[in-house]
Amino acid sequence: CCHNIVVIPCIELCPNSLIMERKNFLRSLGLLAAGTMVPLKGKSVVTINEPLPTKQRSMRIAHLTDAHIADNKNARNGFIKCLHAIQQMEDTPDYIINGGDAIEDALYNTKSNVNKQWDLWHSILKNECSIKVNNTIGNHDIWGLYTEKKDFLYGKKFAQEKLQMEHTYYSVDQCGWHIIFLDSTQKKSNGMWYTAKLGEEQIDWLSRDLAATPANTPVLVVSHIPILCANIFLDNVKQRFGKFQIPGSWMHTDVQEIVTLFNQYPNVKLCISGHIHLQDKVQYNNVMYCCNGAVSGDWWRNEYYHQTKAGYAIIDLFNDGTFENNYMHYA
Repeated sequence: CCHNIVVIPCIELCPNSLIMERKNFLRSLGLLAAGTMVPLKGKSVVTINEPLPTKQRSMRIAHLTDAHIADNKNARNGFIKCLHAIQQMEDTPDYIINGGDAIEDALYNTKSNVNKQWDLWHSILKNECSIKVNNTIGNHDIWGLYTEKKDFLYGKKFAQEKLQMEHTYYSVDQCGWHIIFLDSTQKKSNGMWYTAKLGEEQIDWLSRDLAATPANTPVLVVSHIPILCANIFLDNVKQRFGKFQIPGSWMHTDVQEIVTLFNQYPNVKLCISGHIHLQDKVQYNNVMYCCNGAVSGDWWRNEYYHQTKAGYAIIDLFNDGTFENNYMHYA
């Protein structure tokens, strides 16, 4: 704590008179109740303890992931209902994070079909949402129809154009927090989509970005695919010869490298993701990993996917580096 010091000259009085004189003097300064008197040789010192900064919320975020907007009644009405529920909250979020898989699917569709999906996404946001949106690229946002490989927009460029993203990964400073948006989806070694990892270039960028962030600035990391989660064991995971077989597209295959990097930076506090359509929280050492379900539930076929109901997360970030991540239902 910072201390302000007021020095009072010594007065030749009897002890009781001195105490009264000091109390009267302090009372006149309004310091008696706020300070602690420490006697020193020849002087009486009053140390004023300034109050510690109170915990305050820096910002509130709505994390919407896996909306999978499609041209059908369930998808349109459900997404609109979700957006309305967020905006009608008494304590409205400051902005929305789109956690990826905004559209139904671009991986296996024609260019004209993908264009229609993005047009529907933008139309609903324009007409039904007044809150700023920050975007993350998901695997289904990528145009991956292999027969269209020669098109300039093939791959992530189509999504970047539609979401107006200069880069597929980036970071922003907002309200005292540093927010990192990662690109979880990379081509497999055979050139087809996709496997869950960052790749050498992005890992190098992430290392430099964290190193350049002040140590007292808390960090939130956003990825589409979970860096670390438990719910993959509760999805349709297969077992063979008594062993789990987890696809490399379900969780980051470079999890050990990322976790080792995060371990060097205690200001990394929270990582949020989607992709699995299930909700969980996994804390490893001092970092919390939250997989925040899906707006679309079971891809709009059912309200629930396994035991997780369609929803979104409300995330409160505080000035002391703490946070609250709460999964909400809108139905």
